[in-house]
Amino acid sequence: MCDILKKYLVFLLPVSYTHLDVYKRQLKHGASPLHRPTQFPGRPQPLRQTNAPNKFFIPSKEQDGESKVDKFQLLLEASVLNLDELRQLSWSGVPAKLRSVTWRLLSNAVREALSDTAFVTLQEYLPANLERRQPALERKRLDYWNLVKQYYDVERDEGFQDTYRQIHIDIPRMSPLISLFQQTTVQLIFERILYIWAIRHPASGYVQGMNDLVTPFFLVFLQEAIPIQAWQDLENYDVASLSKEQRDIIEADSFWCLSKFLDGIQDNYIFAQLGIQHKVNQLKELIQRIDAPLHQHLHQHGVDYLQFSFRWMNNLLTREIPLHCTIRLWDTYLAESDRFASFQLYVCAAFLLRWRRHLLLQPDFQGLMLMLQNLPTQNWTDSEIGVLVAEAYKLKFTFADAPNHLQAHDTTTR
Repeated sequence: MCDILKKYLVFLLPVSYTHLDVYKRQLKHGASPLHRPTQFPGRPQPLRQTNAPNKFFIPSKEQDGESKVDKFQLLLEASVLNLDELRQLSWSGVPAKLRSVTWRLLSNAVREALSDTAFVTLQEYLPANLERRQPALERKRLDYWNLVKQYYDVERDEGFQDTYRQIHIDIPRMSPLISLFQQTTVQLIFERILYIWAIRHPASGYVQGMNDLVTPFFLVFLQEAIPIQAWQDLENYDVASLSKEQRDIIEADSFWCLSKFLDGIQDNYIFAQLGIQHKVNQLKELIQRIDAPLHQHLHQHGVDYLQFSFRWMNNLLTREIPLHCTIRLWDTYLAESDRFASFQLYVCAAFLLRWRRHLLLQPDFQGLMLMLQNLPTQNWTDSEIGVLVAEAYKLKFTFADAPNHLQAHDTTTR
């Protein structure tokens, strides 16, 4: 297995809510899941594009509308949170100004699978009770900084030196064209988060690419700490100008939300990353059933799914779409809670199918790989992510329980 991974490591380098709601109601009233409703998923018009470079934050009129903000505020200000309603509302996108508190609460909802049908609730991050929430949050932040003192601010155990060195090497390479991530203050924040996480999870430890999974949490909590007018130029914001207390809050909250998020997919990062290899085989099986011509085209030209989708699974598409789109996508991922691990498979399938017409026009291996590694998403907005997750929902509903689906044990021989 290690030899297989080494062969492909080179490839790791540098619907709108209304449409989905219509589709769910049709299914509820007996419509066949194989029937494609004329209104689903639809193609919402993208926001008007300009020649200006992409920013981290691009407002969405749909998800930041007053009515939706009001619905979120009613839930968030309730004396006891209805977490199921918060998940349902968040699935189609969270208003930017409420995203930080919503993500903290959604991170609390992650559960760890013991088997296909049994789950155990992980240690509570934030309580549903509004009065208990802030004291609990302050305790978790203190817990994080105690971990830093215990493991980071001391002479490191010889057994963890390799982990520290690898993180220390990888962090400066992170998003080299974005000045925010080249700031020493930011790099130290990421270094501490990843090192403490690796120490606490020896079964997997640190895996290259994990820094990409810290980024969305860091950006969301950074937005919370700075004036709204600074959001448009977030990539150049001087994090060192924040108070130490503000920086400490951003770091601690990013750590705990990352930890809860990764708890559901930790098998992706154990030895040889067998969990991801299994998901890649599942994707291959799924595309073979959904779109045989596309699957055959890839196979005919010698494209192995591992060559392009390993990165999709490992980095959760963070390197394939703009950062502001990643944040919108993670609204849905966090709302999926313990179902996220399986749902991401269908997101990757929908993402691949999005480009089928262009891929079928590529005449050879080189053209296919160049496109798959450089998909033209630079002008994507929340509208495209809405369509993507709605398509993924439809695929999951249609194929997840099919009798021969996801039997990936024999796909490696095809």
